[in-house]
Amino acid sequence: MRHGTGGSAAIRLRTAGALLLLMHLLIVGWLTLRPVDAPWVTAVNLRPFAGIRADFAVGTAHGVRSLAEGLALLAPLGVLLPVVSGRLWVSVWASLSRTTGAAVLISLAIELLQTGVPGRVPDVDSLILHTLGVAAAHVVVVPYGRARLRRGLRASAAARAAAAAPGGPEGAHGPRDGSGAASGGRGGPRGGRTGRVNGYAYGVVDPRADVYDPDAVPEGDGPEGVTPTIPRVGLAP
Repeated sequence: MRHGTGGSAAIRLRTAGALLLLMHLLIVGWLTLRPVDAPWVTAVNLRPFAGIRADFAVGTAHGVRSLAEGLALLAPLGVLLPVVSGRLWVSVWASLSRTTGAAVLISLAIELLQTGVPGRVPDVDSLILHTLGVAAAHVVVVPYGRARLRRGLRASAAARAAAAAPGGPEGAHGPRDGSGAASGGRGGPRGGRTGRVNGYAYGVVDPRADVYDPDAVPEGDGPEGVTPTIPRVGLAP
């Protein structure tokens, strides 16, 4: 499910993410696809980790710098792609697989385009490092960020529900008996219902979206303990 329906904040977040994604791709294109004047270039590397070993053979500092550059180049995609998609209620593994798959395609496109750029040589190690960088950024940032947004949506919906219920927060749980326990309706964060119908707290708060309908009563799910009565009408003798 995507961010709360009609939420202007969600729209602004996705728009900002799309702009940042476009800027990032432009920067990546300029860094990887501009011609380079070089007296010689290495051969195309199709052996995994052969280029990484060659970089560390030159020197540890050079190898670490090349490794960090490869991981960081596309790493922002691990955060920007989920932001642009707008999905908030999604499996962690499904989100990771989609983001990683998109990163593989983008990195592969860069490597193929480099075959026609002077001074650029495709390298399978670059494809591996780019993908790992995207996956790492996604795992570190996205699940935590989505969890915070979900908690914020639930808290916002619950606050609006409590404010809309007649009688304040106590009314959101229905009238209480002598023991102080709620005697009608099903409130609380799991029930997801509030508002008031015939003195009972009711309505609908969808915990998986930023939507609240104080007048909605689930069909066939009325307040418990209320039995409708039919008034008796007699005839005068």
